[in-house]
Amino acid sequence: MSITEVKSGSGWGTLISASAATVVVGYVSTILVVMQGSAALGASVAQQASTAAATCFGMAITSLYLGWRHKIPIVIAWSTPGSALLASSAGALVGISYAEALGAFVCAGLLMVLTALIRPLAQAIERMPAGIAAAMLAGVLFKFVLAVPVAAVGSPWLVVPLVLLYFGLRMIRPLAMYAVPIVVAAGVALALATGDTLNAVPLTITPLVFEMPVFHWQAIISIGVPLYLVTMASQNLPGFAVLRAIGYQPPVASCLTVTGIGSALCAPFGTHAINMAAITAALAAGPDAHADPAQRWKVIFPYFIMYMLVGFAAATSVATLGALPADIVAAIAGLALFGPMAGGVAAMMKEPKDTEAALATFVVTASGIALFGIGAAFWGLVAGLILWGVKRLVAEV
Repeated sequence: MSITEVKSGSGWGTLISASAATVVVGYVSTILVVMQGSAALGASVAQQASTAAATCFGMAITSLYLGWRHKIPIVIAWSTPGSALLASSAGALVGISYAEALGAFVCAGLLMVLTALIRPLAQAIERMPAGIAAAMLAGVLFKFVLAVPVAAVGSPWLVVPLVLLYFGLRMIRPLAMYAVPIVVAAGVALALATGDTLNAVPLTITPLVFEMPVFHWQAIISIGVPLYLVTMASQNLPGFAVLRAIGYQPPVASCLTVTGIGSALCAPFGTHAINMAAITAALAAGPDAHADPAQRWKVIFPYFIMYMLVGFAAATSVATLGALPADIVAAIAGLALFGPMAGGVAAMMKEPKDTEAALATFVVTASGIALFGIGAAFWGLVAGLILWGVKRLVAEV
């Protein structure tokens, strides 16, 4: 057997290791945000567990299908910005039932399918001013990050050590990616050490809870459209860019079609969106996964197995994390979204000519206002695009 054959035929150790890192970083870092987003819709604990389980199953199956079909290390994740959008819009969602929110999730998934089928729609999304899209994301995440100092004042002995640990790990390059999972583990340990006992944790297979979606225009505009836009701008487009940067040519239409259908099918069980992985895509598709780029697609096999197992055990993780003190939950969620918000702020200020429009988008989105029952993310986008368009017209005149 030649050296080339050994390099291309072996490597399961690194594939499994890369997959494990992708799952740990992707799941542990943001599951609390997903739970908060689901809770904002009025989901029960059982429905929150169903959301986590169904999403994990959808991610595992779509990753396996896309990776196997295209022989590319395509990993699918949930929309963390989408979860943050739901949680930050809790005040605007009053009057919208859980079933109506699920109907909005279905519509968001179908919009992704339409984006794949209608090329002008895809081009319109791609041409959306990057600064305005980034400002909407930053505005959505701002509420979570702002909760960290509030939690630190409320429970300094619990939260301040976590904040110091997070920023300390971020300064150590090899550990920066694992900062949030380590902080989650430390938060659980602190809760136990200080006498905040966790509730009894069920060790059972997570049951899926089905709810028939109800379609209502207010929920679709307030939840479905912003969810679609923030997922496209903050997950799918960066996810495709990561794969291209590594040297792969992602099948955009196929990925959007499969994840859109997957999102719609999983929505009755609580899933808000599944989409291209962005940050964690580099872990699964990078050189650390396998020396031979042509073999890296096999990372989908351990990824599939691990996320199926995580889905079956979702009730356990949801119950464990849900039993943490409120200040620890707020701090972990805010720290998990600190990096994405910092990136959003930097991106929204990148183009000086678009700064005012981006800032308007950020302020309106972060304000949390609701008009006509429609949430702030939608109005922030409208305000920013109107100002951006008017400035362009004036400049042309």
